Amino acid sequence: SKFLNDKWMIKNGFLNDVQEHRPWWWNIKVQKLNLSAPLILLPEVSCQKAIEILQEKGYDQAPVVAESGLILGMVTLSNTLTSVLAGNAQFSDPVTKVIYDQFSKISLEDSLGKLSCILENDHFAIVVHEQMQFNGNGSSFTKQMVFGVATAMDLLTFASRNDKK
Repeated sequence: SKFLNDKWMIKNGFLNDVQEHRPWWWNIKVQKLNLSAPLILLPEVSCQKAIEILQEKGYDQAPVVAESGLILGMVTLSNTLTSVLAGNAQFSDPVTKVIYDQFSKISLEDSLGKLSCILENDHFAIVVHEQMQFNGNGSSFTKQMVFGVATAMDLLTFASRNDKK
């Protein structure tokens, strides 16, 4: 059961980690990774254009975000190429046909320990920042803004550059 799995409980915010022998970086906040702003693709971008953009800019992946700010998923260069070459998608199809719509989100205030738990099962986590927005009649709503994409390489680079041992 998931509820007997401490890592799942930590990843999903139901349990604070109580490990005694955790690494020095475990409680440091995700914001300390100094992630660069991600490349964002709109859902109407074609698979062909997504491949071109990712290759030109040197990215392996990019979040796909609707104009409303809703995070739809993540497109990866390898999945896009594989889908097109296998005939499951056409170069002219919108990138939404090849996105990963199952993804983990993490905030800037979450710990690197939580990120580490997520990265044990996922290749990346989308780092989001919640922003309060008000419309003309004074009502408010919370909007998630994509701040970055965190990978195991980001965590490893941080830990090795700042190793305190």
